[in-house]
Amino acid sequence: MDSMKHSAKELTSSARRRVAPLGFVLLVLMSAAAGFVGGWVGSEANREGAFDTQTSQRIVSNESELISKIAKEVGPSVVSVNVTTQASPQRGFFGLGSTAQQSAGTGFIVGSDGLIVTNRHVVAEDGEVTVTLADGTELTDIEVVGRTNQGDPLDVAFLKIKDTKGKDLKPVKLGDSSKTEVGDKVVAIGNALGQFQNSVTTGIISGYGRDVQASDSSGFSTETLQNLFQTDAAINQGNSGGPLVSINGEVIGINTAVAGDGAENIGFAIPINDTKGLIDTVLAKGKLERPYLGVRYVSLTDDYAYELKLDIKRGAYILPGREGSSPSIVEGSPAEKAGLKEKDIITKIRGKEINEKNSLTSLIGSYQVGEEVALTIVRDGKEQEVRVKLEATPKL
Repeated sequence: MDSMKHSAKELTSSARRRVAPLGFVLLVLMSAAAGFVGGWVGSEANREGAFDTQTSQRIVSNESELISKIAKEVGPSVVSVNVTTQASPQRGFFGLGSTAQQSAGTGFIVGSDGLIVTNRHVVAEDGEVTVTLADGTELTDIEVVGRTNQGDPLDVAFLKIKDTKGKDLKPVKLGDSSKTEVGDKVVAIGNALGQFQNSVTTGIISGYGRDVQASDSSGFSTETLQNLFQTDAAINQGNSGGPLVSINGEVIGINTAVAGDGAENIGFAIPINDTKGLIDTVLAKGKLERPYLGVRYVSLTDDYAYELKLDIKRGAYILPGREGSSPSIVEGSPAEKAGLKEKDIITKIRGKEINEKNSLTSLIGSYQVGEEVALTIVRDGKEQEVRVKLEATPKL
């Protein structure tokens, strides 16, 4: 896989509010004049206060109208994903038997033919899937088109509605997640707690380029997810797979995880650009093909560059192999065929820089299997270009 867990130090700062002394100002005024000025100031203050209140109310009203508009536009494209699996056989009074277990998540329509994007962890490999549309219509003829491999840092799955029961399906509009900045307003829509369909919450983008260790409710199954948006929009169980929407009504992310252990208002979403290549592939071919490069790497930060004594501080550093560990260049991979080597630093893909917003894995994921891409690399201090033809990730 083109990934490796890494940590990043985050610096926090605090500021104290300071009030500077103004000194004494002595004013000698006639009492009548003082009364007049006091009355005038009071009048102006009231007028200004009223103005500020009206302005605030207008801003709040406009924001509420905007959120309502987004919910109405995007909501019909959001679906509830219901999954039924059979638990392991248990010996009961009448012998062995199995118990059906139900779980729920969210997805959103990306193709008028019924293609749906959701999270991999929402769709069990052996589960029976049904979908509930925003108007309450339950659709039962659902195909699981494909899921990314369990160890893949991109937690994505695709579903296909085979029988729409005559319903017109409205795809969402996909935005450009690379243009998203910290502080941008966002709206999350999903099947909160698996029972409150199309719940709408709001917040901002709190950060980007986050790598997290995610686990299920049991705590036994864990996976590393990379290059995520952090948001304070409330994301609850059941929201997984739902859209994170910009104020332009465009989907910029896929809600995926929420921080636990007492954390508040810390949710994570996959940038939509990381999945565009997959979406295009499934729409065109009807099957999931995940492109890969075939290197083990670490995303460079100031700290990593310092530790590794590198002049370049952003990029994907191909790790030197260690005895007993997996090779840094996967045998037979596109990377090996292109001649990539250990300690190479990949800085750009087709001119797009690898940085906090764009990891190597996410940029590779924006292309399709079979495409040839130009990599800008630095080897032994010299920059050069290497061309690579992407191939499908081997099945695990």
